[in-house]
Amino acid sequence: MSRNSLLLALCLSTAASAGEVFVNGVNVDGLTNQTFSKVNVVIDEKGNVHIDAPGYAVKKVTIAPDKASAAVREEGVVTKKYFVVTEQNVLGRTEYDIDLYINGKFIRTLRSDDEQIVSEITRYFVPGKNAVLFQARKVQAHKDQPKSTRSEHFFRVIIGEGSMTADQVTIETPLIKFERTAADVNDVRQEFSVTTR
Repeated sequence: MSRNSLLLALCLSTAASAGEVFVNGVNVDGLTNQTFSKVNVVIDEKGNVHIDAPGYAVKKVTIAPDKASAAVREEGVVTKKYFVVTEQNVLGRTEYDIDLYINGKFIRTLRSDDEQIVSEITRYFVPGKNAVLFQARKVQAHKDQPKSTRSEHFFRVIIGEGSMTADQVTIETPLIKFERTAADVNDVRQEFSVTTR
């Protein structure tokens, strides 16, 4: 870069100092990491440093916040709330446990013996596309009672966008429904894509 075309972007410091620094008459307080050659330096009676730098163009610019970066930061936050909710019409009869993964991270096991689970999972999502994986395993935990093979005995998992009051979660936009029934016998892995906001 030629000396004549050098443009100095100035980062202004708020720290107070005894004197100010000027290059070719432009205040450059806070300027760092610059080297000038073949210059004249004068320190006046107030302690101000005046640098006469022939061949250097000095321009004071105000750097505004980068709107694109600000938008990325704003978009970098999931602003809606997301929940996982389980539902069973007969507790434990499907004999499935379901592992939940979000973006490759194990979140929790949803067990057929558990009472209804309602849990916020917003923190596991990133803005935009997310991968949600369910891994269902037949566990046959109820050896002391007849195993059901009825398809109407279901274990359903819903993930959705919703809202929460003091004692209630409302799923306003269901995004995923994963279900196994007592008639199912195989272990299953199923992946979904979810776009969060």
